[in-house]
Amino acid sequence: MLGSDPARRQMLLEAKLKGLVRGRWGDVVDAAAPGHFPSGAARSTDATAWVLAEDDPARSLGPALAWALRRGCGELHLLAAGHASTLARRATYFTLPMHVWRIDGTELHPAEPSPLEVAPDTDPRAAEVISTIEQAGADVVTEHGVVRGEVRGLEVCRVALDADGRPELQLGVGKHDREAHLLTRGDRRPTVEDLFAIVRSVLEHRVPGGEGHAAYHLAGERWLRSVVLRRPELVGALTLRPMAAAVERDDLRQPSPAPAAGEDLAGDPLVVVCSVGVDVDLVPAAADSRAADGRGARLVVCLPEGDDQRITRDVAAALVEPAEIVTVGKDWRSL
Repeated sequence: MLGSDPARRQMLLEAKLKGLVRGRWGDVVDAAAPGHFPSGAARSTDATAWVLAEDDPARSLGPALAWALRRGCGELHLLAAGHASTLARRATYFTLPMHVWRIDGTELHPAEPSPLEVAPDTDPRAAEVISTIEQAGADVVTEHGVVRGEVRGLEVCRVALDADGRPELQLGVGKHDREAHLLTRGDRRPTVEDLFAIVRSVLEHRVPGGEGHAAYHLAGERWLRSVVLRRPELVGALTLRPMAAAVERDDLRQPSPAPAAGEDLAGDPLVVVCSVGVDVDLVPAAADSRAADGRGARLVVCLPEGDDQRITRDVAAALVEPAEIVTVGKDWRSL
């Protein structure tokens, strides 16, 4: 750990970056100007940027690229404390020369791009309870081999196998809520009525004006995707279906761009990735979803009006195959 005092910790991060750069590139670091990078440290010359991704490195490529673009750098070296292979894969989607380095103590090693993971197949036994999800009024969404029930993009249940290999519903919004439901329910298997009660509760709060309840704020990007799936014309699509993100993220508190795959109005392959708020790592994640789709699709990033910040557009334009930004009205929750 690099210390708990914020100012001292930042000094240590800057010293770590300087030492790593000096060890690989020599005294060039002395001519590199330091700059603020929220989750680590950064330095740049007129031509080159070096960024240390210490905190949450898995989501550091977008912020590092944005930092380099703002300074007009023609090359980026990203020094990653973790997830270097995934970052190296995503770096290949962009025109700016980027090099991802894996930190090993005081040494740097070039990171090899990792292949996209193949999603596991869904256990066929899960199909036995899909009708229960549908009867309760939830949408069935299958991602990374897991069958979930969602209400306006918010997970309210998932299918799991019990000790005897029988499929059953695990009720709840998020991991901790599912665990609480298991404790209070005991050995009783959940019914469609139990699930319907949760669906009804979420529907009451996941509406315009529902800001006072946690259900309103969670998984906003999946809520937007649920709207776009019902109204594909909002993003110029003919048909859309949910698809799993290239990298699974199972924390409702973290931004997790929500992709969908389908066809545009001309019948050509299309991937749409939805997000809400400002997520600087949105575009690298979206490009990963397009690559996972495998059809050479046109990529559209869908955002509410006001969330389409200049830096998001700049990063989208820096892709080898640039992404299109499409916005929906600020009243999208009412659609």
